[in-house]
Amino acid sequence: MPRLAEIRSFHRRRIRIPVGPGDLVLDVGSGDKPHWRADVLLDRYVDAEHRGQRSGRSAAAVTHPLFDADAATMPFADQVFDYSICSHVLEHVVDPGAVLEELMRVSRAGYIEVPEAASAKILDFPSHLWWVRLVDGTLVFEAKSARHFDPEIGSYIERSGIERQLADLLDSRFDHRVVSLDWSGRIPYRIEGTPPAELVAAAMATGGHQRVGQTLAARSLTAVLTIPERGRRRRDRVRFDDVVRPDLRTGTDELLERRVYRVG
Repeated sequence: MPRLAEIRSFHRRRIRIPVGPGDLVLDVGSGDKPHWRADVLLDRYVDAEHRGQRSGRSAAAVTHPLFDADAATMPFADQVFDYSICSHVLEHVVDPGAVLEELMRVSRAGYIEVPEAASAKILDFPSHLWWVRLVDGTLVFEAKSARHFDPEIGSYIERSGIERQLADLLDSRFDHRVVSLDWSGRIPYRIEGTPPAELVAAAMATGGHQRVGQTLAARSLTAVLTIPERGRRRRDRVRFDDVVRPDLRTGTDELLERRVYRVG
C-alpha cells in the first residue's frame, strides 16, 4: 500500500498538469503508461519485443492516437501542442539534445522527468545511456561509458539478489530519485560526451525491467486520482492535418483515431 508521501509525489508528477480542457497535450515516449491527460501519443518502440525500453513487459498502450516515430524527428507541426510530457525517455535515447529541440519545436511548454544521476549510480537500468543532473536550472547529460558506474558494486548487487529491495528503498523517496523540470519556451541543457556504440547496442537488446506489478499499480492509482480531473479532459476530436507537419498533410478532414500511425 503506497504511503501518503508516495501518493503526493505521484500526484505531483503524474496527475497534476497545468492545462485547460481545450489544450492539446502530447506524451512523448508514452510506452505502457500513457499520461492520463494526453491527447496524442508518440512512441518509437510500440511492440512487445521492445519492452526493455519500458518498465513493464507489454506493448505500448494505445489509449489515444499513437504515432510510431522517432522523438528526434517528430512528425508534428511547429508549436501545435500546448503542453508535452516527456517522462523517463531522454535517458534512453542516443541524442537527447535532438529530442529536446523537437520538444521545443512542437510544444509551447511541458514537463520532463529523468533519473537523477546519484540515484542511478546506485541502481541503474541497462537500457539507460546517460547520467542526468539539474545544475543551476540546466539539464546536464553525461554519457555513460559502461553499464554500471562501478562494475564491482554492480556485480555484487546482481549476484546478491538485493536489486528488488534496493529499488523499493530508493522508490520510497522517489522525489530524490528523479530530476523533474517544468519548462516553458526554452529548455536549458548541455550534452557531455557520446555513449559508446557497444553500450548503445547492449541497451537496445536488453530485456524488460520485470516490474509489471509496479506498472499495474501506477495504472490503478491513476484511475483513482483522476476521477476529480475528468472535467479537464479534452472533448473535441483532432484532425490529422491539424497536428502533422505540412509535408505530411492529406488535404482531408480525417479525424485522429485511437490507433497506431506510421507516417513518413
